[in-house]
Amino acid sequence: MLNKNHILISALLAAGALAGACSQKTAPKGIDAANLDTTVQPGADFYDYACGGWMKANPLKAEYSRFGTFDQLAENNRSQVRELVMGLENAEAEPGSNAQKIGDLFAMGMDSVRLNAEGIKPLEADLQLIANAPREKVIEMMATLPGLDVFFGTGVMADLKDSNVNTMYWAQGGLGLGDRDYYTDNTERAESVRQAYRTYLTTLATLAGYSEADAKRLTDNVMAIETELAKNQMTRTELRNIEAQYNPTTVAELDKKYPNVSLKRYFELQDLDVDKIIVEQPAYYAVVAKELASQPEQVLRDYMTASYLGSAASYLSDDFINASFALQQAISGVEEQQPRWKRALSVPNGILGEALGQLYVEKYFPASSKEKMLTLVGNLQKALGQHIDKLTWMSDTTKARAKEKLDAFTVKIGYPDKWRDYSGLTVDPSLSYWKNIQNAILFNNDYNNSDYGKPVDRDRWHMSPQTVNAYYNPTTNEICFPAGILQAPFFDPEADDAVNYGAIGVVIGHEMTHGFDDQGRQFDKDGNFSNWWTDGDAKAFNALADKLVAQFDSIEVAPGTRANGRLTLGENIADQGGLRVAHTAYLNSLGDKEGEVIEGFTPDQRFYLAYANVWAANIRDAEILSRTTNDPHSLGRWRVNATLRNIAPFYTAFDIKESDPMFLPEEERVIIW
Repeated sequence: MLNKNHILISALLAAGALAGACSQKTAPKGIDAANLDTTVQPGADFYDYACGGWMKANPLKAEYSRFGTFDQLAENNRSQVRELVMGLENAEAEPGSNAQKIGDLFAMGMDSVRLNAEGIKPLEADLQLIANAPREKVIEMMATLPGLDVFFGTGVMADLKDSNVNTMYWAQGGLGLGDRDYYTDNTERAESVRQAYRTYLTTLATLAGYSEADAKRLTDNVMAIETELAKNQMTRTELRNIEAQYNPTTVAELDKKYPNVSLKRYFELQDLDVDKIIVEQPAYYAVVAKELASQPEQVLRDYMTASYLGSAASYLSDDFINASFALQQAISGVEEQQPRWKRALSVPNGILGEALGQLYVEKYFPASSKEKMLTLVGNLQKALGQHIDKLTWMSDTTKARAKEKLDAFTVKIGYPDKWRDYSGLTVDPSLSYWKNIQNAILFNNDYNNSDYGKPVDRDRWHMSPQTVNAYYNPTTNEICFPAGILQAPFFDPEADDAVNYGAIGVVIGHEMTHGFDDQGRQFDKDGNFSNWWTDGDAKAFNALADKLVAQFDSIEVAPGTRANGRLTLGENIADQGGLRVAHTAYLNSLGDKEGEVIEGFTPDQRFYLAYANVWAANIRDAEILSRTTNDPHSLGRWRVNATLRNIAPFYTAFDIKESDPMFLPEEERVIIW
């Protein structure tokens, strides 16, 4: 099953939040000087200058591959959620209540004695089914066995060209390493990850009872079929081409052309009558049909076994968990597993996210924060409108349509007005932990599939309230700021306006600008994938975007490795737009007044320092390489240094000179929004 909603949604990854007008204090808080490294000049490396003190004071702990200021907030939120869950554990929860489900899921994850005693037993019956499956049963097992993730994924979301109606999507999938490049690249790093994956597969098979020879066979078969699939998948950069992935057809037509895939049967086994479907990668569909028809049955069985074991590993004994962690180490460089309580807490926090979110906002989210955010969003919308009006590269016709889209934004703050109903989910401690996870997978699949053919629910949230993040969804033209991010250190009513606008103000502007980035701009005010641009304006936008791509392509993130400007284009546009729009909104808030100097920093200096501090982080070398491969966000250092080099007021604020490394000649700077 594929959760399609998150393929197009543009999340900040890390963010901050504030209020429109901060409460007036006689001494508003400015920049925390401890975050700075004043041995570095702002014009030499602004990221090190602004964040160096924080980085020295917060060395990486063994459990992290990257740790930044937003991770600090996430840790605080996790502790708050843990306190809520522990309270539920100690209470007499009514059977079938959300409290019972949350408490029991957490308790099962914490019960290492039971998990280690059970070992592979919770999987034995399903593994036997896979081991005996004939070729024609593969599609049936894909449709009915939760935890089996092979070949492709399906899911329901809004029709990109009719955003009021939900339809079904089909997309490439089935790679144990997630990203195709790990299989296809010839770099030393990719080879080391592949070797770690081979070790992982062999370990899982051995723990499942395979002999040494059979474990080697499984490993070889899985690597062979997944490599073949990877070679025929679209790259992450190619996946940014929305038009290429909108290929509506019918299940009947697909089944006629590729009868061995049998989508009609696949959906019928899920109690779905699917007629129309949008295939995102038609060429890959043909490859799946070929592999299903031509691979020996033993290869298909080994492939399914490995996928199923991989899905279950985190919910089994310590031996399985350690095997998964060893693979994670190879990819990210992390040195130590998170404590069991953090891993156990992530399960109810994900499966029952809104149930926990309801408890979270009742205790930790004041109504005043929501009102202040609404005010600030309004200020940012006005500022973005001003920027659109002043664009020199866009015609009046497209400007008018852009303003219509801006005015049509839906704003979601804090938490949903209607909470999700979890009454259909059963959590039974008499069953194994994995069986309960399987039931949750089925519950969420049914929840998503039940939307097929129905009107889009525009009130639905795609993040839980306790999440430290924010997002823009193009099919509903909405921006969302969960409660989890609307608190200190990002939302601080005692900080001065320049600091707040530089933090949460930029975050809000970032999400708004996603509506006009290289992907978001292709959707109209109603959320339809539709060309509302003149040809000349589209050409001008693409020319500017290409220049921004080239800027980031030139960045060496590690020796011999450069950033991927095309993959990160949307986020880079949003970072730049967020900075420019938030700065305008701040200047608007001053009116005829001049901002005061606080602790030696001018308002503009505090604004840009606050922005940089949002991205303060330490990161391992392996994680730099991993994120450069698969993350559509630029690394924090370059979200600061590379973006600010295009922003003229930044030069004035810190007296950046032509001889400084941070200087970029004016003719090379790129301004889009």
